[in-house]
Amino acid sequence: MKLKSKVIRHFVATIIIIFVLQAIMLVYVLGYFYKNSVSNIKDLGLSNMKSQTSMIENYLNKGCNILWFAAESVDYMMSDGDSNEKILDYLIGETAQMQSQFDENFTGIYGYLNGEYIDGSGWIPPEGYDPKSRNWYIDAIEGKGRMILSEPYVDAQTGSVIISYSQMLSDGESVISLDIILNEVQSIIEEMTMGDVGYGFIANGEGLIVAHSNVSDVGKNYLEMDEWNDLMNRVYEEKSEEFEISIDGEKCTVFTDRPGGTWYVVIVANNEQLYHRLHVKIIAAILASIAIYAFIVLFCIISISQIAKAEASEEGSMARLRQMNLSIIRSLASTIDAKDRYTSGHSQRVADYSLRIAQRMGKSEEDCRIIYYSGLLHDVGKIRVPEEIINKPGKLTEGEFDSIRIHAVSGYHILHGIHDDERIGYGAKYHHERYDGAGYPNGISGTNIPEVARIIAVADAYDAMTSDRSYRKAIPQDVVRKEILQGKGSQFDPEIADVMLGIIDEDKNYELKQKGDRVSNILIVDDDPLMIQIVRHILKDMEDIRIFDAQSGKSALTLINDIDISLILLDLKLPDTDGFELYEKIRKDKDISVILMTGDKSAETIRRIDELNIDDYVTKPLNEAITREAVHGILHGSEAAIRPVDIG
Repeated sequence: MKLKSKVIRHFVATIIIIFVLQAIMLVYVLGYFYKNSVSNIKDLGLSNMKSQTSMIENYLNKGCNILWFAAESVDYMMSDGDSNEKILDYLIGETAQMQSQFDENFTGIYGYLNGEYIDGSGWIPPEGYDPKSRNWYIDAIEGKGRMILSEPYVDAQTGSVIISYSQMLSDGESVISLDIILNEVQSIIEEMTMGDVGYGFIANGEGLIVAHSNVSDVGKNYLEMDEWNDLMNRVYEEKSEEFEISIDGEKCTVFTDRPGGTWYVVIVANNEQLYHRLHVKIIAAILASIAIYAFIVLFCIISISQIAKAEASEEGSMARLRQMNLSIIRSLASTIDAKDRYTSGHSQRVADYSLRIAQRMGKSEEDCRIIYYSGLLHDVGKIRVPEEIINKPGKLTEGEFDSIRIHAVSGYHILHGIHDDERIGYGAKYHHERYDGAGYPNGISGTNIPEVARIIAVADAYDAMTSDRSYRKAIPQDVVRKEILQGKGSQFDPEIADVMLGIIDEDKNYELKQKGDRVSNILIVDDDPLMIQIVRHILKDMEDIRIFDAQSGKSALTLINDIDISLILLDLKLPDTDGFELYEKIRKDKDISVILMTGDKSAETIRRIDELNIDDYVTKPLNEAITREAVHGILHGSEAAIRPVDIG
């Protein structure tokens, strides 16, 4: 057994070391790969955006150069004294040549020259048209001879976005301009993505969308739209060319640039789509690593299989021990303290105290395990004792006390044969024997009483004194010590009593006793006052509970925040919420047990109860006995739950 345990420990240690080393390597490699891949993707995004931005700048510079040449020519003609008729002929020719040789979206060269509006495209302004009040003129005058790009605007007739290049001429009053329809820029933007992921757009400094991958958004003002307001503010405020933001609840990466320091070119890519291929590669690498690790584990298992076969008999013993542990758990869950409502948690505490005593006595790990299990099961025979006798608050008659006495024998026969170590059964049978021979069921004395029973006897008596009963509270520690001391040699084995006295002396703060106030606060949540009254009536005879009620989800949540609630009986249908929704709200912040009350017995409702792990449910009309038992089971089941214990 020791050899196998050592081999198993080495095997587990090897597997853990391999796993840790592989995990460290995998985290490092994948982390480095992921970091560099993300950086490369972002660099690609910036490069792609820069390329598209450069195309836009080149296109706009073409218009700028055309206007500059026209402005130089017109300025020369004006200084040479040429008439506006001659200048108009020049502008008409330049417009035609510009549209045929360069781009039809360059709609025409026009201006306010020598106090008169002239237009190379042939457009005749309406009556009352004042060119000096137009933005292209005002911006050019303010530019004092610099080439000015006016803010884009949406043409009312065509719906196209138009920009104007303008320049004041040398006379300080005349201005020449060129209109450009941004159809070519729109075409560039429609191709602007991150490898077919995301979308691009151009906006001016006031939120107007000049061009967009989705043409229907052209001309909209994103600053005036709630769903885009945050994005645009970040675009305007960010100094970095790349940042992350949440749009419609999804994380996105945004790339930005400002061609010529005027407009804002933006590419928006959803991170899930942007990094999809990268994530697939990482998942594939993780799965491959898991497969390699699984192969290593399999190889190690095969390597020790021969040792496992050679120790088959010891493996059988381990299997029996595991089966015993399972049987103990089931026995505890179904028998110990199931009927005695005044001593919930008694068996667990007796097992804990017995283990402490055994460890102080220097018992082996295996002996400690048996003594602990025996302590858990010492009262299992109470399953044969009538409930009304176990829970009787007053003094027992002699006949009733005889009924109590039989639990020692009943427990022995229940546990007999559950394990090849008979001490577990002996603990149940002999823990009420006295060292002086005055105990039951057989009246044996001294060391004739099995040691496991002598240990449990001390632990059992200690818990009886340090726990609340229906007729009294836990006894003060000094009185408990005095009772143990007086019982040495009569009720208790002197050596074991001394061990318990040492434990008591070290327990300076009296921690070893039944913990806390056993009164439980129960909340009934139902919009029907009659149903609340019915539930109160059902629970009225249950001890150690306080009942509160609420007729809505809102008031229930208020009570839960103000009062330490142990259990909620919750109606499925409430006026302001659904019982399932209220349960989920409660369990987000509070670990409170819930019993659902419903008249809906459909498969869908039962499935939902299981999915949410609701502690229990009762169906309407309520059965009194079933409802009380459900409440009792939840309130007291946690007290009797098996806790992890360090046997060694």
